[in-house]
Amino acid sequence: MAESKIKGGGQSLHMLKRCLAYFMRYKARLAVAILGMVVVAPCSAASAWLVKKAVDDVLINKDVVALKFVTVGIVVLMTAKGVFRFLQNYYMNTSGLLAINDLRNDLYARIVCLPMDYFNESQVGMLMSRVLNDVGLIRASLPSMVMFTREVFSVIGLAVYVFYLDWKLAFWGTLVLPAALYPFIYYSKRMRKLGRRTQSHVSDVSVRLQEGLSGIKVIKGFAKEKEEISRFRDENAKLVTSNNKQILASEQSSRVMETVGSFAAGLVLWYGGSRVIEGDLTTGALLSFLTALALLYEPIKRMNATNIDIQMALTGAERVFEIMDKADGITERGGSVEFTGPFRDIAFEDVTFSYSGANRPALDGVSLQVKAGERIAIVGSSGSGKTTLANMVPRFFDPQGGRILLNGRPLADYTLTSLRRSMGLVSQEAFLFNASVRENIAYGAVGGYSQEEVEAAAKAAYAHDFILELPEGYDTLVGERGVKLSGGQKQRLTIARAIMKNPPLLILDEATSALDTESERIVQLALENLMQHRTSLVIAHRLSTILTADLIVVVENGRIVDQGKHAKLLERCDIYRTLYEMQFGAAG
Repeated sequence: MAESKIKGGGQSLHMLKRCLAYFMRYKARLAVAILGMVVVAPCSAASAWLVKKAVDDVLINKDVVALKFVTVGIVVLMTAKGVFRFLQNYYMNTSGLLAINDLRNDLYARIVCLPMDYFNESQVGMLMSRVLNDVGLIRASLPSMVMFTREVFSVIGLAVYVFYLDWKLAFWGTLVLPAALYPFIYYSKRMRKLGRRTQSHVSDVSVRLQEGLSGIKVIKGFAKEKEEISRFRDENAKLVTSNNKQILASEQSSRVMETVGSFAAGLVLWYGGSRVIEGDLTTGALLSFLTALALLYEPIKRMNATNIDIQMALTGAERVFEIMDKADGITERGGSVEFTGPFRDIAFEDVTFSYSGANRPALDGVSLQVKAGERIAIVGSSGSGKTTLANMVPRFFDPQGGRILLNGRPLADYTLTSLRRSMGLVSQEAFLFNASVRENIAYGAVGGYSQEEVEAAAKAAYAHDFILELPEGYDTLVGERGVKLSGGQKQRLTIARAIMKNPPLLILDEATSALDTESERIVQLALENLMQHRTSLVIAHRLSTILTADLIVVVENGRIVDQGKHAKLLERCDIYRTLYEMQFGAAG
C-alpha cells in the first residue's frame, strides 16, 4: 500500500513536470506573474497589522498621526494588492492559454501521424474529447500551482505574525491546524478518482454526439430519432451523476475546512477574551489576532480549492499524455530515401497481413508485380482482400510477412511524404473538406497553384461545367464531407484533386461502385483522363470498368487465385466467371 502511494505521488509529480514544460516556454510572462504573487502574498499579514494600529492607536489612543498613517497605508496596500494581483492573474492565465495552444497542437500533430490501424480501433469522438476537453483541464495546472504557492507564503507570513503578536494565543489558534490536512489527503484522492470517471463520461458523450451527427441520415432513414435521443440522454445522465459527485466532494472538503477554522476561532476568542477581561491583552491586539487568524484560514481554504483544480488538471494530463506516449511508440515512420521517380515497377513478394481480432488473414502470401504504364485490375467478392492490398501501397498498413518493393527497394526505405506524393488515391468514399471547390481541388497540388491549373484539372475530370453552375462557382463551400453536392459531383472533384497531384502511380479503390449509371458514365470518362500515361491499380466492383485492363487479378480469401486477360479468365476461372455472370448474365 505504501509503495502504491509513493508510486502515485511520483506519477503526479511527473505529470506536473510535463505540464510545466509547456508553461516554461513563456518565462517572461511567468516572471511577471510570480512577481505579482510575491507582492500579494504578504499583503494579508500587513492588513492584520493595520487593524491593530487602527484599533489601539486610532480608536483607543486617538492618535491623529496614526490615523493618517493607517489611512494612507490602507490605500497604498489595497492599490498595490490590486495592481499586482491583476499582473499575476492576467499573465498567468494568458500563459496558460498559450501553453494549452502548444499542447493541443502537439497532441493533434501526434494523432494525425498515427498509423491507420490505430484509427480503426479508436473512436473519433474519444480522440476529439482528448484534444478539446482533457487538454482544457491542464490549463489550470500552473495557475493553480502558483496560487497554491502564493497561499503557502500567505499562510507562512500570517503564522509568523500571529506568533509574533502572542505565542500563547497562536498556540490555541493553530492547535487544530493539523486537522486541515485531512481534506488534502482524502479529497485529493477522491477528486482524482472522480475526475477520471467524469472525463471518461465526457468522452462517451462526445462519441455518442459524433456518431449521431455523422450518421444522421441513417438515423432518420430508420426513424430512430427517439432511440438515439434516449441513448444520448443515458450517457449524459452518467456524466451529470459523476459531476454531482465531484460537486459533493468539493463542497464537503470546503465545509470541513470551515469547521476546522471555526474551532480555531472559538478557542482563540475564549482564551483571548478571558485575557482582555483580565487586562492582560488589549482589544486591538485581540482584534488584530482574530483578523490574522481569519486571514490565515482563508488561504488554507483556497489552497484546498486550488488543490482540487490541480487534481482535475492531473486527470486531464494523464489522459492526454497517455495518447502522446502511445503516439511516440507507434507513429508512422518512413525511411530516409526520397522517391524522385521515375516509376518503374512495384512488386508484392509473398505478402501476408491480418487485422487485429480477425479469424483469417486479409492477405495470405500475395505475390504480384505492376510495371510502369500497366493498368492492373483487382477483382473479387466482398471481403476478399482487394482494398487491403491497395492500402499496402501507400503504407496505410505494412506487411506482417513478405515485402513490397518499389523500383527494387523496400517501401519502408522511402520517406512517407515522397512515397505518398508519388501516388494518387481515388476511393469509393469521396471525402471533401468543408472548404471551397477550389481549395478541395488544389488540395492535391504540391507547392503553389494557379486558377488556370485548377480549372484544367476540373475540365479533365468533367467537373468544370457543374462548378460554374454553383452559386459562387469555384468559391462555393461544399459543406461538411461535400454534403451540398451529389455523389457523382463529389467523385469528380476527388478525381480533379488527383489530377492536380499528377502522380505516376494511381490507385482506384472501387471509385464508381456507389454511383448511379449516369454518374458512373461521366466519372468513368474522368477516370480515363486521369489514368492516361499513368500506371494504374484498379480495385473493381463493377467489371464493366476493367474489361480492357492489361491484367486482371482475381482475389479470394486473401489469396490470388488467377490472373490474366478478361477472355482467358472467363474460360478458366470459375470465380471470375461467376462474378461476370452475376453482373452481366441478368442483362443478357
